[in-house]
Parts: sequence; structure tokens; C-alpha cells
Amino acid sequence: MLADPDAYFSVNHDFSAYLSPFEGPLPTELQLMSMRSVGLQLLSEVKVLEASCLLQLRQLDNDAKAVVDYLKLQSRKVDMVLHYVLENESRDGSRYQGRRFGGSGFVVSSEAPLTPGEQVKATLYIRDELLALVCIAEVTRVEPSDEGFAAELEYRCIMEEDVEQLVKASLSVQQKQLKARKPLSHN
Repeated sequence: MLADPDAYFSVNHDFSAYLSPFEGPLPTELQLMSMRSVGLQLLSEVKVLEASCLLQLRQLDNDAKAVVDYLKLQSRKVDMVLHYVLENESRDGSRYQGRRFGGSGFVVSSEAPLTPGEQVKATLYIRDELLALVCIAEVTRVEPSDEGFAAELEYRCIMEEDVEQLVKASLSVQQKQLKARKPLSHN
């Protein structure tokens, strides 16, 4: 449940983060799961089921490509509806603008400095990647920035499947950024 801070790269990308102070011992996996809202639980279960089914479908021959593409589209529609529901749920904590994320941690902008060493319950919403999760993170570094301050946080307690989703999302964002930079070729 603890991410190695040097294990994953991170990518610049805007997202929403809701932070609230967290005191006491780190939660167990079961306790962390219970911190999820109903919407977060549904989205997480859908993502796990989707990954399992798509893996099985990919093992079929090329004739199944149209079916796989159709199912991906259906899955994306369900994810979008769940994200809409999540966006309208009440949230714990204060909203921060996320600037960077990866499998080891994330960076947020804040008007007032966060305190290094402080632990927070964090709920991350990465809309473009249809990803939402709850974790416990620790503020590891705070520096002045154009928006006031940039706070770097490392995961202290996070579900393994959420780390996998963050890694996939960071790779997807990186791929999109590289495609956007690539000059258009003229035939």
C-alpha cells in the first residue's frame, strides 16, 4: 500500500485534488476502501471489471477488433456517467489545483503553503483519464510558484489497483502530449 517515491515517473497535467488533514496511524486496505464514496467505489469496480474483460478479449483473433472497440466505447460512456456523478458528490477537504501526477505522488498549487511532513487524506479526480481515487499522502516539499506555492506529496497509503490506474493514466497523458507536439506531416 506504500508507493516507492522513485519507482514511477510523473507527468504534468491539470486535475482536481481535495485534501483534508489526516492524523493517526495509516489505515489498513479495508479502512482505506471504506473512505471511498459510493461513486468512487462504483468507478473502481467498473475499472477492474473492464480491465479484466478487455484483457480476455485481446486474446481473441483480429476478427474481434470491432467488438473490442465497441466495448471500449460502451465502457467509456459508463465511465463518463460515473465521473459526472462523482463531480456532483459532496467532497471532504479543500480543493486544490493538481499540476502533476504519477504512480508515486502528485503536485498541487496552493495560495498558502502546506506544511512539510503533514499527512492528508487526498481525493484525486483526473477527469481526462476518467480516474478518481482516495489515498493518504504526505507533503514532502513546498516551494514558491507563480500560483503561490507548489506542494509535492507522496503516497503513504494507496490501493495497488489505484497505483496501476495512475501509471496507465500518466502513460496515456504522456502519449497524448507527445502526439500533440509531433508536427503534422503533409502527404
